[in-house]
Amino acid sequence: MPTVIENSAKQMPILALRGMVVFPNTMASFDVGRKKSANALKYAMEKNQLIFLVAQKDCFIDEPEEGDLYKIGCVAKVKQVLRVSDNLTKVLVQGLYRATYTDFYALPDFYTAKVTKCEELPVNNREIYKETLMRRIRTQFAEYMSLLPNPSPDIEMTVENTEDLGFLSDYIAFNMNAPYDDKQYILEQLSPVKRAKILIELLKKEHEINKIDKRIAEKTRFSIDENQKEYYLREQLKIISSELYGDDGAEEIDLYHTKIESLTADNSVKEKLHSHVNKLAKMPQGSHEGTVERGYLDTCIELPWNAYTKTNTDIIKAEKILERDIYGLKKVKERVLELLSVYALSPDIKGQIICLVGPPGVGKTSIGKTVAECMGRKFARVALGGVHDESEIRGHRKTYIGAMPGKIINAIKQSGSGNPVILLDEVDKLGKDYKGDPASALLEVLDPEQNNTFVDHFIEIPYDLSRAVFIATANSLDTIPAPLLDRMEIIEVSSYTREEKFQIAKKHLVSKQITRHGLAKSQIKFNDEALYALIDFYTRESGVRKLERVIASLCRKSAKVIASGEKKRVNISEKEILAMLGKHKYSPEVILSDHEIGIINGLAWTSVGGEIMQLEVSVMDGTGKVELTGSLGDVMKESAKTAVSFVRANAQKFGIDSMFYKTKDIHIHATEAAVPKDGPSAGVTMVTALVSALSGRKIRRDIAMTGEVTLRGRVLKIGGLREKSMAAYRGGVKTVFIPKENLPDLEDVDSVVKENVRFIPVSNVEEILEYAYLKDDVKSAETHIFENFTATQSGRVSQ
Repeated sequence: MPTVIENSAKQMPILALRGMVVFPNTMASFDVGRKKSANALKYAMEKNQLIFLVAQKDCFIDEPEEGDLYKIGCVAKVKQVLRVSDNLTKVLVQGLYRATYTDFYALPDFYTAKVTKCEELPVNNREIYKETLMRRIRTQFAEYMSLLPNPSPDIEMTVENTEDLGFLSDYIAFNMNAPYDDKQYILEQLSPVKRAKILIELLKKEHEINKIDKRIAEKTRFSIDENQKEYYLREQLKIISSELYGDDGAEEIDLYHTKIESLTADNSVKEKLHSHVNKLAKMPQGSHEGTVERGYLDTCIELPWNAYTKTNTDIIKAEKILERDIYGLKKVKERVLELLSVYALSPDIKGQIICLVGPPGVGKTSIGKTVAECMGRKFARVALGGVHDESEIRGHRKTYIGAMPGKIINAIKQSGSGNPVILLDEVDKLGKDYKGDPASALLEVLDPEQNNTFVDHFIEIPYDLSRAVFIATANSLDTIPAPLLDRMEIIEVSSYTREEKFQIAKKHLVSKQITRHGLAKSQIKFNDEALYALIDFYTRESGVRKLERVIASLCRKSAKVIASGEKKRVNISEKEILAMLGKHKYSPEVILSDHEIGIINGLAWTSVGGEIMQLEVSVMDGTGKVELTGSLGDVMKESAKTAVSFVRANAQKFGIDSMFYKTKDIHIHATEAAVPKDGPSAGVTMVTALVSALSGRKIRRDIAMTGEVTLRGRVLKIGGLREKSMAAYRGGVKTVFIPKENLPDLEDVDSVVKENVRFIPVSNVEEILEYAYLKDDVKSAETHIFENFTATQSGRVSQ
């Protein structure tokens, strides 16, 4: 604690100084800009001209409180005040004595406090010790002044002629160029001896700083031309960096050479990289070109040159991983196992290129990760959706600011292996504009005969991509250019059936979401009926993304019930789902409740799976007009015209008035009119419905059919049989007519569907007409139609 004179406290205005310390017996000049400081100065001038000057701890505080000020300052007398402008006043003061303050008050106009003088401690040391300190101070101060550009003779004379140790320390501390907190520390010392010792250390430190600064200036001055200002600044930075961290430029170059030699790359690659390092060594520190070269070298060194991961060829282990992660998708699993088998027999085979095509949410991206795990290789994903710049694939030339390698080289660098599994996600959504065509840039990447010397614009060195396995994913093949499509093996990933969604939810999604939401399996349970209800009434999709989100929603609601203490265990049943999620969002697809005339169950394929599309035909008196409604596409309209022509040509055979095309109007309507429909597969459905409406015969309610019809009644092959058959099974259909050419596709139909639905292959639409209508001799007609057909498939195929 400072020694103070008792009963000498005086109320004084306070002026807070920023970045400045005033000492006793010194003259100081400074500017006053803050309003409170100006008011304090005005108050002092009106009284006795005395003001207490104390430094702020933080210069950036505009409105300091008591805690923002040091405890010891200097009482000064205002000698002169010069008002420069409305917001600026110049002040000349004379420091009188050290003082401390108590009872700090922040008045509206200025600060004030009770100021008490600090008594200086007596010097009890011998005179010889005091003289030694003064000589040390003068010597150190002379060394300090010798390095200043324009030393003041007045200051030097005062220092030489002063015999008071305390004043000498204060005077030198006030006049030297040192941080204000160091000066404040000297001001707080009431012992002249201690003050002198601290001043000697401060002079030594400042002298060393001045020597370093002078050495930097001299080195810079000798190494450059005075007219080259920019180069001069660079050299200064170089010398400063050398003083702070040492001369590490040579170490950096040596380190680059060492890293390059440790690469497993070919000699030609190493030679090129060494040449870039030598070029870097000749560049000035901090130059833009040097930064580009460093980025280039760092990228090249990080690439796995000839560093390959050993491929796992354990087929049994791979099969277990596939069964663990992927439900269904037999073709995909078989193709992966074939790939591994080939690697087991021929390890040096070039990389394979596969394209998985299917609707969203069926797990195409997840398949890529699983394939990498099966092969024991590193995995990297490249998102191509929305990419419209060729440089995103091939990289930017390093002459441009912000240049970087392309996505392919980045994927290789990210994986850390020369033979990773690279997933090219959403390859069908590549863009194209004036910056180039990224799909064309992929032609080289996906060609095993060319990609062994792939050259990225940034790297500019051929890199071997032929050992990488590329797996592309797409939702549609329509937007993929033909040359790019030709380079890939297409594997169709069809939408999941109802049963597959149930199994995926039960085995994977439920446990995943229970864990993610912090629940235990003992706290929540989903029964089978609940999962089927979620699939049928709350989702309508090809994959399982929405299904997973609905399960997550149920887990969140269950977590809330458990966390609030309402229940300790939640059993998710169909009844609970209604309470938690509300009413059904989708209606179930069901067949008609009774046999009808002119109404028939057709089967349609959509991006979210198969659906039952009921087709209605109405016949009215008229002039032969044919009306088509239900958002039908051009192909479907042409199928309707073909069906009408076929019925008209065979009217007598079907017991229909041959003049109906003149006396009757026909209206064909497909239900769910808001949904666009197209395709030729509803041809047989239209023929059957037309004959029913024109002849007045009822159509069986439990049959459905699909197939393209020609003018001669031939039934042609269609697509999406797997999804359509699942829709028929789900809606309660017992018999489905399919084109005979689609018999091989029954292998892909779910076994549950084949056990419950009868598939009848036909080659002519008349075979359907003899069975589709209600009559007494249905059984004999069916036997007559199909007596020569032999079932060769695993399902219930009737003959």
